[in-house]
Amino acid sequence: METTILQWIGYIASIIIALSMTMNSIVKFRWINLAGAITFSTYGFLIGAMPVGFLNGFIVCVDIYYLVIIYTKKEIFEILEVKPDNRYLLRFLKFHDKDIQKFFPGFEYKPEINTISFFIHRNMAVAGLFLAHKSEDGILKVGLDYVIPEYRDFKNAKFVYHRLSNRFIEAGFKQVITKGKSKHHIKYLKKLGFFEDKDGCFVKNFESNNRKRD
Repeated sequence: METTILQWIGYIASIIIALSMTMNSIVKFRWINLAGAITFSTYGFLIGAMPVGFLNGFIVCVDIYYLVIIYTKKEIFEILEVKPDNRYLLRFLKFHDKDIQKFFPGFEYKPEINTISFFIHRNMAVAGLFLAHKSEDGILKVGLDYVIPEYRDFKNAKFVYHRLSNRFIEAGFKQVITKGKSKHHIKYLKKLGFFEDKDGCFVKNFESNNRKRD
């Protein structure tokens, strides 16, 4: 019975490590790899395989070290506004179309209605793209809020919907509205404080950063 339990611990550890290797996001990779390394280290010590235990214990320390860096590192976020017919914008959409369709099924770029277009730069690297247009009564309708896989840790979203809120308010926007195109997108929106209205759209009121500090 004891051997069977130990074998299952080894199997589970292997599965977790293998799963971590499929992650595009470096943050998800580190967290899942950390869980796998802890399990494998425990397994190694339980069966008396000291090299396995110590090696994976070292990997645990490495994962924790990089996670601390990721969560404490100060990053510089900026936006680069572009025209609706910008050539790089069109090339970006074409290059990432397959991944975009996973989160925004049926998305089709319509430059004629797109009035707000900007790339999100993270330490001068392009991390995402935001496309929207102004609707009636100060409503900002988002057509695309896409982040490339390497940067999917909600920092981009917090930058757009929280740190840029004053900018949107000054431009006359009171609310932002979008449609939940997929389960992943709906989960993302709810985490950001969007609520679903009676028409099935997701809405968020813009709040001034100055008001939050009062």
